[in-house]
Amino acid sequence: MDKLQNRDIEVKKKKPAPKREHVSFSEYMRGVRTEMKKVVWPTRRELGSFTVVVMLACTFFALFFSGVDYVVFAALKAVLGITLF
Repeated sequence: MDKLQNRDIEVKKKKPAPKREHVSFSEYMRGVRTEMKKVVWPTRRELGSFTVVVMLACTFFALFFSGVDYVVFAALKAVLGITLF
């Protein structure tokens, strides 16, 4: 019954997004250049260590999911008698 009584509650409406000014392409590119100057880029050494971490993580997950796939396939093969070829 509470749900029926609450249906008369006013629904809040979203306010429309404020209108944006049209920006020319050159102004846009100037803004991009300004923002790119604020970026802190990694050093060559940091980049190398990040790359190693990503490669190790990818290898770990590839091996992990291959193992899961093998176990699930072995279980299905044992239970259902599935063969590939």
